[in-house]
Amino acid sequence: MAVQNEVIVVGGGLAGLSAAMRLAEHGIFVHLVSLTKVKRSHSVCAQGGINAAVNLKNEGDSPYIHAYETIKGGDFLANQPQVVEMCLAAPNIIKMLDRFGCTFNRNMEGGLDVRRFGGTTFNRTVYCGSSTGQQLLYALDEQVRRYEVKGLVKKYEHHEFMRLILDEQGVARGIVMMDHYNLKLEILKANAVIVGSGGLGFMFKKSTNSTICTGAANGRLFMQGMEYANGEFIQIHPTSIPGHDKLRLMTETLRGFARVWVYGDETKQIKDENGQWIPCGKTGERWYFLEDMYKLLGNLVPRDIAARAIHQVCELGLGVEGRKQVYLDCTGFDETLVKKFFSVFEIYQKFTGEDPRIKPMKIYPGVHYTMGGAYVDYPAEEDGDRHLRFKYMTNLTGCFNVGESQYGIHGANRLGGNSLISCIFDGLVVGDEIVNYLHRLVQDYKEISEEIFEKSLAKEQAFKHELMSKKGDENIHQLHEELSEILVRDCTVVRYNEGLKKAIEGIKRIKERYKNIKLDDTSNDLNQTFIFANQFKGMLEIALVIAKGALLRDESRGGHFKPDYPERDDHNFLKHTIAAYDPDQPEPVMSFRDVDVRYFSVAKRDYKKKVTLESLDLSKIPTHLPAYV
Repeated sequence: MAVQNEVIVVGGGLAGLSAAMRLAEHGIFVHLVSLTKVKRSHSVCAQGGINAAVNLKNEGDSPYIHAYETIKGGDFLANQPQVVEMCLAAPNIIKMLDRFGCTFNRNMEGGLDVRRFGGTTFNRTVYCGSSTGQQLLYALDEQVRRYEVKGLVKKYEHHEFMRLILDEQGVARGIVMMDHYNLKLEILKANAVIVGSGGLGFMFKKSTNSTICTGAANGRLFMQGMEYANGEFIQIHPTSIPGHDKLRLMTETLRGFARVWVYGDETKQIKDENGQWIPCGKTGERWYFLEDMYKLLGNLVPRDIAARAIHQVCELGLGVEGRKQVYLDCTGFDETLVKKFFSVFEIYQKFTGEDPRIKPMKIYPGVHYTMGGAYVDYPAEEDGDRHLRFKYMTNLTGCFNVGESQYGIHGANRLGGNSLISCIFDGLVVGDEIVNYLHRLVQDYKEISEEIFEKSLAKEQAFKHELMSKKGDENIHQLHEELSEILVRDCTVVRYNEGLKKAIEGIKRIKERYKNIKLDDTSNDLNQTFIFANQFKGMLEIALVIAKGALLRDESRGGHFKPDYPERDDHNFLKHTIAAYDPDQPEPVMSFRDVDVRYFSVAKRDYKKKVTLESLDLSKIPTHLPAYV
């Protein structure tokens, strides 16, 4: 039987939509499964912009500089072929989006406008006011709708991925999904599955992520045997609004125009980028500490560095009003800037009651992004076995993973503006890879025994019945509250081994208590309690991966900082942390795998000199790489 061109895409964000679009371009039928309305996927929340070295201000920028700064910004833990290919494709991706009608901001001549983000001295971030993610998502959704009308895409909105269906040879043949309206479990069949399920910030509760960002999909795949990489690398965004329930993002772009400060105290000291002790400003006067500590990039240092500096300043007792918060001062903005940041100012005023045009914003770092995720293959074009391997395939044959839910591009720290470009790039690449995968697949899903599919469905039905029938005394939302407290305390800006050991034990205790929950709603209609209780099982497994990975990595690199091990240790830890699930073990099984650093030499990460094209050795990079657009 000929193999059917039929693929499931899990996730309706930028990665999922770009994958669906590219697959449909190839004439492949797409089942698009989304937790929510596609246009409400979490990509809609991205504010600041999308990176591409289009050099619109004639600063000497280049995709190769973009690649190097991405690798350097990730503290050399990113796989270099993946990064280089993304950065080379980025300018054409921007042109593609512009052709789609994406409403990018324009300069006075009518061309695309660009601005600076953290970790670079170049203006390479293209943007749509302060709602870039929304405009990109809408533009891609329009393209997918074209193919939906043509009969090449079928959407399943408000449906959740529950289980990957694997045949007897371990090849992905479909999924079990659940309808959120009535909790009905269904089988969906196809010859490949692409997962673009986003981040896991809601695991920490106090994060900038939506409540749908639980990490449950990757948790379920992990429990089915998928390897999970670099889980310990969680990005803490420097500028979020502190809140009792969750945090609200204030775009990084503000740091390119606003200034971060507290009132100084010259009796106290802090280390600058050279490791030298400097006074904390002058007592009673404004101290622009990022500008004082980091001379070249100032307020636009990478996110991990800015977040640690803010944390250190607050630990010294210099936080605004004695609390863990500093000022982000936008009071000097002219009307042009106010217009550009109107949506951000509106959010701030809505949740604080203060006008940031009159009073400086009060901000503090918050959980924002996960650099870790599914371990995926990414063969370089020059690899001898390139034709035998598939980019973005996990260790589960036929199961691919893209976007924030995979680990490969951002290393130990993501640069602002790189998230959106990486999601779209991932989707375009995997769409091409699937074509080759289907050509090599020898058996169609229609030839697989129906028993295989029914067994997978039965497992999910049994777990649903088990959860609904529990009569314990534990509340699932209280367990989540306690899990988030553990993760925020021990797995964010600063980590200590003793705290991480306690965190692991605390998570294991919550796992035991989870067996003794009772749901306050056992109906099948719009049952949010059941949906979350089901997700929580996978969340707990990923929480253990995060804490154990952090415990084992005795160094400081990117978003992972241990005061007891303040230096980067390339000899022992220039490696990816790989977690595997063993149901017979109380903790994930951990190992390490080499980082692909074939193009650029590993160097000390500092920001004292501007990167130029002449300063880079490009001799190891192939001259001909796929364009993807």
